[in-house]
Amino acid sequence: MELNEAMRTMHACRYYKPDDVPDEIFYIAIEKARFGPQGGNRQPVRFVIVRDPDKKRQMAEWYLQDWKPYYQNAIEGMKALAAQSGTEKATWIGHAKAEKALNDADHFAEHFGEHPAIVVVCADLAATHPTDTDLGRLSIVGGGSVYPVVQNFCLALRDQGVATTFTTLIVAHEPKVKQLLGIPEEWATACHVVAGYPRDGFPKKLTRLPVEELASVDTWGNALTAKPADTAAV
Repeated sequence: MELNEAMRTMHACRYYKPDDVPDEIFYIAIEKARFGPQGGNRQPVRFVIVRDPDKKRQMAEWYLQDWKPYYQNAIEGMKALAAQSGTEKATWIGHAKAEKALNDADHFAEHFGEHPAIVVVCADLAATHPTDTDLGRLSIVGGGSVYPVVQNFCLALRDQGVATTFTTLIVAHEPKVKQLLGIPEEWATACHVVAGYPRDGFPKKLTRLPVEELASVDTWGNALTAKPADTAAV
């Protein structure tokens, strides 16, 4: 698959076929993912591929514990926004229909334990080198040695026709997840990636903010506008 197509069609899949993803597919994806950038080439990322029905069912219970309150709050917020705007349906982040997006995500959550595979991505935090711990805010730099590898993993699965959903919701239950899966104490859980064959195929187009709203040159707000004449390049 051409890289541009893979990047533009790798969505958060909410509906999966029941088919298993073979070990060979995961092997190929991790073989490619391991070349993602990481500080000092310390290679702090490990993967635990969970297929066991009982373990997935337990992880689903933890997922729903945190998802349901968020879902209810989002529904109430959507209703309030709709009331303020005088419309029956509110628009979420300017493009997606909030009701459908939330319902799709709720379906994903309700069937979390039935998804073909839940990949727990682990990180050795001692092998990361966060440089922002003294800034008086949430530290995020350490993730730079972890999440590029995860992105490579998801792209490598997309290249093989496997859809994914990246989620960090169960990280809040890290001690229980580590005990369930026998993850050593020194390893943290960085995220979870649901993987499987998409029930409805892949989207032909994802909606995102334009480059002009995302990038500035030299000064914040001085939009990058150098769109190439060859629109095929984008």
